[in-house]
Amino acid sequence: MARLERLISVARGDAPADTVLRGGRVFDVVTGDLIAGDVALCGDRIAGIGADYEGAEVVDVAGLTLVPGFIDTHLHVESSLVTPYEFDRLVTPLGITTAICDPHEIANVLGLTGIDYFLEAAGHTVLDLFVNLSSCVPSTEMETAGARIEAADLAPYLAHPRVIGLAEVMNYPGVIHRDPGVMAKLALFEGRHMDGHCPLLSGTDLNAYCAAGIRTEHEATSAAEAREKLHKGMRVLIREGSVSKDLAALTPLLDDRTSPYMCLCTDDRNPLDIGEFGHLDYMIRTLIAAGVSPLAAYRAASLSGAEAFGLKDRGQIAPGKRADIVAVGSLEACDARAVWCGGVRVGAAAFAARGRIEAPGRGSVRAPKVAPQDFRHAGNAAVTDVIGVIEGKILTEHLRIEIAPDGGDKRPDPGRDLMRIAVVERHGVNGNIATGVVKGFGMQAGAIASTVCHDHHNIVVVGADYGDMGLAANRLHDLEGGFVVVRDGAVLAELALPVAGLMSLEPFETVRARLEELRAAAQALGVVLHEPFLQLAFLALPVIPALKITDRGMVDVTRFEIIS
Repeated sequence: MARLERLISVARGDAPADTVLRGGRVFDVVTGDLIAGDVALCGDRIAGIGADYEGAEVVDVAGLTLVPGFIDTHLHVESSLVTPYEFDRLVTPLGITTAICDPHEIANVLGLTGIDYFLEAAGHTVLDLFVNLSSCVPSTEMETAGARIEAADLAPYLAHPRVIGLAEVMNYPGVIHRDPGVMAKLALFEGRHMDGHCPLLSGTDLNAYCAAGIRTEHEATSAAEAREKLHKGMRVLIREGSVSKDLAALTPLLDDRTSPYMCLCTDDRNPLDIGEFGHLDYMIRTLIAAGVSPLAAYRAASLSGAEAFGLKDRGQIAPGKRADIVAVGSLEACDARAVWCGGVRVGAAAFAARGRIEAPGRGSVRAPKVAPQDFRHAGNAAVTDVIGVIEGKILTEHLRIEIAPDGGDKRPDPGRDLMRIAVVERHGVNGNIATGVVKGFGMQAGAIASTVCHDHHNIVVVGADYGDMGLAANRLHDLEGGFVVVRDGAVLAELALPVAGLMSLEPFETVRARLEELRAAAQALGVVLHEPFLQLAFLALPVIPALKITDRGMVDVTRFEIIS
């Protein structure tokens, strides 16, 4: 009661504010108006705007425009390759004040221990981190993960204050065809928020998926697909990650009319891209440069996300709302000059004041040692299923290419850009090794390997030389997970990710520097992809069309079955 009374007193001007932001203009994401006057902060709330206030601290924001803090509506912190603490330090200064994460990467390795880690860490970050409970661990029955989570396992978490709802329901065939395990999770979360994941789904199948109560979707890759999903009651989350880049395709659909039902997200974005381009700030300035109104762009980055996920206390600079504010030099540049998150000024002091917990998941890489002959790809028919990589997409092509068997092996062919790809089970469950063929890397020699391998996070390796592939895969065991580039029997570059084989314990600046070295090393092998490691990771995700590979074999995602 006392807190509320003080907030009202400050709002009316009867008591001094904790902080007054003076000299700037508030950009209203409802009307598009620019509002002159002070902004008064009281604790973690905005007390008032558009008036003259006094306070214990007065911050000069003359010449700046104040916009609501940005909300990343769907992401996997693990894909930033750093812990939640370093992710916080990386993106909050760019204006990200709320992030809604799905910890299903670490959950596929560690199970509920991974979810517990994120829920506890979320209590210590400067940005407001929320968790949607992972719906698909494993994502399908066509892979070997390190854990399994059923509806009964999720039930105790429903009352947790950091939990919003159910994370992306990737097993869309399971929804459409009423798989009992999927139905149990949908029933558990009925009436709560449920995130979608249904690439290329349309027609009556999309009707069935939406009828389950799933209300958001980040997998739309064309304006036509996104429009149909809007028609059917879904809020579309425009995604711009390090691999999945849908911003350009969906920009024509975002305007003042649709923006209340469209949001922004990054899904999977690493420190290298964030350092070179930015995060949601990059998306906002790119949208405006493409002709989208500042109102639509900033609304999609804030209020629309708040409304979509039931976060009624944020998304607008207005009395009573959470004090999440970004001061930018201009709306067009979206250049954060100062950020307040829950009334706290973002900076070194705020980060230093955080509590910390130890990260779990050390020693999680328990793969068998592999030998060069393990990467042979047998077959006596020339026509071969080949994964076709599409730059900037996690969708792939299902190619059929003639590859003449040589001694029972369909060897890599750099001249035709046909590389060996293999997945090695690394959780210590069965030691599976599956091999296939991939086109699109441009690799001429060597190998690259990773334990970031969505969503089961086994070892995935692609290469032109079996010896180098074996060295790369085995090196990941020694590193406790990570990325490796090998050529001619020597490691050219590597990054250790010892937290569940997914995250580094180093500062994000160190991770960024290692990623630069890895990219240069991959390019030295001839790799032409901008982000080869995350692109590689998604080649093992059997819920994204059209052809993928897991430790159990090549997967025809369209038919949702393993190719014999």
